[in-house]
Amino acid sequence: MRKYFIDNLRYGAVVSVIVYHIFYVFNSVGLIRNVDIPGIPALDVIEYILYPWFMAFLFLVAGISARYALQRRSHKEFLKERVRRLLIPSLAVMFLLGWGMGLINSYYFDMFQGNGEQIPGAVKYLIYCFCGIGPLWFCRELFLCSLLLVLVRKLDKKDRLWQLGSRVNFPAALLLFFLVWGSSQILNMPVIEVYRNGIYLCVFFLGYAVFSHEEAQEMLERKRCLLLAAAVALGTAYVIRFWGINFAATANLKGPLVNAFAWIACLALLGCGKAWWDRETAFTRYMRGRSFGFFVLHNYLIVLFAWGIDVLLHPATVWYYVLEFLLLILVMPVLYEILSRIPVVRRLFFGIS
Repeated sequence: MRKYFIDNLRYGAVVSVIVYHIFYVFNSVGLIRNVDIPGIPALDVIEYILYPWFMAFLFLVAGISARYALQRRSHKEFLKERVRRLLIPSLAVMFLLGWGMGLINSYYFDMFQGNGEQIPGAVKYLIYCFCGIGPLWFCRELFLCSLLLVLVRKLDKKDRLWQLGSRVNFPAALLLFFLVWGSSQILNMPVIEVYRNGIYLCVFFLGYAVFSHEEAQEMLERKRCLLLAAAVALGTAYVIRFWGINFAATANLKGPLVNAFAWIACLALLGCGKAWWDRETAFTRYMRGRSFGFFVLHNYLIVLFAWGIDVLLHPATVWYYVLEFLLLILVMPVLYEILSRIPVVRRLFFGIS
């Protein structure tokens, strides 16, 4: 039977990513961005609240979903689907749309330090494309997780890892924080700090081995109010502690407080989703089928709209946020419906066969 709350939590996490990037593009913390438009510092609180947990939660849900997918697919079918749904879109979109992000970036910043004319066009194109990676790193990271999962399953032919996960009770689920915290210290990419391989691999496999069990989901459902209260308290403490600091720096993401907030928030969301969001409606069906497409398109549209608003209107600061929300809500669904009906484009961008 389909678990609607998993589908709903997945698209809910995608919506949180979209909201985060609307505020991120105007951040006042010093994070690298594609435009140079001053924002409202107080609104950075949205980024502080979302950043510690939302990507970890996506990997956790992806791990749960991978377990269910492999119950109906062979390893070969699973990997073939991952190539189509993750790897191809992450590369195709970067090279077909990413260059536009690079051009907007060059409008605000001297990327080549006055030596642009001396750089070959092909090299410029590649640099521009890499400026447009955006959140698509998630697809490549999730593809890596999928490859490692198949390897683990081939080695673990008796499914002992999943059986071990069935023994996790509520105190053990809380103590998994130490595993999550420890994993945040390792396998972090230098320079490209979004590739936090350690923690994302960890939560993906925890989703697969532990929280794909019905008993674990029901356990979190029973403790949802306690977990939600703890997540709010930890989140408040985190925002106060790190306010004004670059919250996305790897050094700051290794601390116990941020990892405790991230882990308890993930558990709380699973418990609350199981209790309050385990249903299907016309809207949830719509979002379930389009959330990946929205994930692929949103950051490119956000940057494009920010540049257009700045060049054409240059309004008061608050209107940048308002217009971003309005334009994204109006344009993104329409654009997706158009692109998803073009055979080659829908396969390359969204993995729709």
